[in-house]
Amino acid sequence: MTKTKTKEGAILPLNQILAGDCIEQMRALPAESVDLIFADPPYNLQLKGDLHRPDNSKVDAVDDHWDQFDSFKAYDNFTRNWLSAAQRLLKPNGAIWVIGSYHNVFRMGTELQNQGFWILNDVVWRKSNPMPNFRGKRFTNAHETLIWASKSEGGKYTFNYEALKALNEGVQMRSDWVLPLCTGHERLKDDAGEKAHPTQKPESLLHRVLVATTNPGDVVLDPFFGTGTTGAVAKMLGRDFIGIEREEAYRTVAEKRIAKIRKFDREALETTGSKRAEPRVPFGQVVERGMLRPGEELFSIGNRFKAKVRADGTLIGNDVKGSIHQVGAHLEGAPSCNGWTYWHFKRDGKMVSIDILRQQIRAEMEADQPGRHH
Repeated sequence: MTKTKTKEGAILPLNQILAGDCIEQMRALPAESVDLIFADPPYNLQLKGDLHRPDNSKVDAVDDHWDQFDSFKAYDNFTRNWLSAAQRLLKPNGAIWVIGSYHNVFRMGTELQNQGFWILNDVVWRKSNPMPNFRGKRFTNAHETLIWASKSEGGKYTFNYEALKALNEGVQMRSDWVLPLCTGHERLKDDAGEKAHPTQKPESLLHRVLVATTNPGDVVLDPFFGTGTTGAVAKMLGRDFIGIEREEAYRTVAEKRIAKIRKFDREALETTGSKRAEPRVPFGQVVERGMLRPGEELFSIGNRFKAKVRADGTLIGNDVKGSIHQVGAHLEGAPSCNGWTYWHFKRDGKMVSIDILRQQIRAEMEADQPGRHH
């Protein structure tokens, strides 16, 4: 367990599970101290009577007292109060994820907008192994909906686009996520061998959320902590967490679970960064620094074309002059060309991409930045 001071000097209880009502606990925390909130609030399922399978066995449904509200108005008041407390806690560029079913997600969406949050995406978590609809009177409820919102319309929220693309085999991550329900060894059990929590979320879901919208060292708050999936994944990924949970039985399970978790090593925590975030290196800098000399020849992939380096960082080829990108595009008859990956130079009889030189300069630029640790 660790504690840290905010810029105002207030203590932030990092990597702890706070006992009690989530609204009271959130109001007691310092304002603008949290980077991300992941909230899995009561769904207000309004179950009436037991649910049975065709063989007459009883379904272990969500009928706990914490999911029961007297009316929609009571639920809306509850939603308004905890979202207001959440809005106060988020840093100016912070963001929130809420997850729900058709019973409550539309009511939460309305209140998010009422509170001034700016909805960025809704994500459909499509369960690859949903529970069947035993009565046969409705569609099988095979998904839940997540809403991702920034604190305000102009907030500069975190989104690790390239990391998500890498996670998805080089393809843009879509807003429909096919992930299994929490089952098997991941499903936590109590001392009686029963499910420790009826709506335990899979770690895969939180892994995707945290890789997508946080960075190592960020503070993640979960006001409905349950058995601690958010805290477990946050710890693995090198994020700090604050959990709030009023049910002692859930806190006990969560504490044991998180104590067993090992944080990934620093190298494993690194994710693919945004290309747009990398420092821009003009090709002319490669020439200025003598990494390539004026008059030196560059070759295209497969030696189909060649061009000479000029003193001002441009190239000259057959009937064409211009940047490394313009000359490559002209020679290929293409509308555009990434000259950094297109052109190569010869060293010791081998062809070497000029992009190696750009990466070398970038590495030096990053090493020169104060406060960076290597």
